[in-house]
Amino acid sequence: MDKDGDGKQNTADMTQFVQTLLQQMQNRFQTMSDSIVSKIDEMGERISELEQSINDLRAEMGAEGTPPPAAPKSADGE
Repeated sequence: MDKDGDGKQNTADMTQFVQTLLQQMQNRFQTMSDSIVSKIDEMGERISELEQSINDLRAEMGAEGTPPPAAPKSADGE
């Protein structure tokens, strides 16, 4: 009878171990997911700020009537 009790205890221990492991994995996944979403949001904000800066520069250049700066060598095919 002891063997049956040991088997049931081992099964219960293994079940608890697996449940704990799965919960830890879920927590880590959630933490990583939250971090990724946060970084994507931050990148989106930075891109929006960059777009606004570019538009401001374009408007400023157009208002001053100055020609655009010389293109970098990589842009003109050299």
